[in-house]
Amino acid sequence: MRYGRLVALLVILSSISLFIGVSNVQLSELLQLDGQSLQILLATRLPRTICLILVGAISSICGLIMQHLTQNKFVSPTTAGTMDSARLGILVAMIFLPGASLIVRSLTAFCFAFAGTLLFLSLTRLFSQKNQLMLPLIGVMLGNIIGSVATFFAYQFQLVQNMTSWLQGNFATVIRGNYELLYAVVPLLFLVWLFAYRFTIIGLGESFAVNLGIDYQKMQLLGIGLVSLASAVMLIMVGSIPFIGVIIPNLVSKIYGDQVHKIIGVTALAGSLFLVFCDLVARVLIFPYEIPVSVIVGIIGGAIFLYLLIRGRRYA
Repeated sequence: MRYGRLVALLVILSSISLFIGVSNVQLSELLQLDGQSLQILLATRLPRTICLILVGAISSICGLIMQHLTQNKFVSPTTAGTMDSARLGILVAMIFLPGASLIVRSLTAFCFAFAGTLLFLSLTRLFSQKNQLMLPLIGVMLGNIIGSVATFFAYQFQLVQNMTSWLQGNFATVIRGNYELLYAVVPLLFLVWLFAYRFTIIGLGESFAVNLGIDYQKMQLLGIGLVSLASAVMLIMVGSIPFIGVIIPNLVSKIYGDQVHKIIGVTALAGSLFLVFCDLVARVLIFPYEIPVSVIVGIIGGAIFLYLLIRGRRYA
């Protein structure tokens, strides 16, 4: 039942997404499989909707994995320095490999994201795990430091405007032929599902996982690698989308529990549903103009995140 309602809502919102835009898509032309409406649907509307579903799902799953790796409900790629490290990697690729392909840029961003996340986890071992607010604060400060370094070099090489416009979360530029790299996150989703039970055990602590015969270090590296690669691909293709990795796993876990292997599907569906909804709001709020979806996600997600922080501190 929990999957059925979410799937039905996602299908409804996705169908609406296909028909919202400056150019009208006529249902009659679609039924005839000819005309401008079909070209618009296949070239822009359908790729955009697919991207929204994939990015919403993988962002939520990455947050879920990060929270279990750190045993902290407020950690995600956006609050652990992962996205900022990937941004620095993209800048390095733009400076030293200006003619590099998207795959090379994604691999460079992945390497930096992986290293940045490892640095964050190393820092977390120096602080007490009892304070749930400490780790995200460390991650935010680390991300700001890395982001400041990226901004400094962007100014030096006159790439600030290019980097800012490119990395702002926005799906308006998604068209057929330039989004297909995002399909690389589908195998990552399968791998997360395959190791979901082990990630649940990892979330119970190192000593508990070792007692059950799980190699804690290898599973942690696997989780970091999956999250870093997914974050790099998403940042390259659509930019940075804040808060989804924090709020969606928290909201889902409050209803369905904390076991990864049981809530991974619901988390993915909820993330996709939330992002498609925010994109619809971004497209109709000042129609025919469009607000970057990251702005809408930031407003709604920021309010929910603030609520979760206040609630977590109250019951800490």
